[in-house]
Amino acid sequence: MSDQTNVQERLINVEDRLGRLENLLVSINEKLEQTQQPTVAESEDTEKFQQWVTDYVSMRLQQLVPETCDHPAETPMHDGPFLDNTNVPCTEEVVHRVKRIPIPFVREMVVQRVAENARNAKIERVDIEFFEQAATF
Repeated sequence: MSDQTNVQERLINVEDRLGRLENLLVSINEKLEQTQQPTVAESEDTEKFQQWVTDYVSMRLQQLVPETCDHPAETPMHDGPFLDNTNVPCTEEVVHRVKRIPIPFVREMVVQRVAENARNAKIERVDIEFFEQAATF
């Protein structure tokens, strides 16, 4: 009989614990349901931040891997190589020199300056001597 009483007491204790656990879970669920919905200002800030992150990642990807990003349509290369993203013809040596510039935005600035100087000087094809003169700032 003592074994049966012991089992009954254990069963009552287990049921009591399960009841307290159930009450705890219900209260946690109620608190989760009562959490505040984000305000309009918070959601706008979140959208602005997401847009900034998207723009930043896009910019960094273009800097790191520019050859896989969208570029303006290139002029057909029927007359030899051209300076990057321009219609100014140049020699292979100039193309090689431009590719050696490691920082993309600096490379773009140099190319644009050389192209502008070549157009102003009415140079038909940019050679290495003209490139070195025109690329200096």
